[in-house]
Amino acid sequence: MTYILYIAMSFLILGLIISAIRFVKGPTAGDRTVALDTLTTIGVAGLVLLAYVFGRFIYVDVALVYAVLGFIGVIVIARYLEGAL
Repeated sequence: MTYILYIAMSFLILGLIISAIRFVKGPTAGDRTVALDTLTTIGVAGLVLLAYVFGRFIYVDVALVYAVLGFIGVIVIARYLEGAL
């Protein structure tokens, strides 16, 4: 089972690196917004994986709050870029 956890964590780290590169290099603000949303999603997945590894399921609650706040943040950024705010 530990090999699966190492593989999952490796994919999460790889996804974080690729998304961070797109966030920095994104040619448009829309690209950066999508990369930020992806980083948030990967962060939530990482928190859930850490909750499983450490056996502390309070981290799942933290991940849920982080996911909701990330979603609201992306909606606010999208509305701002659209010109509605």
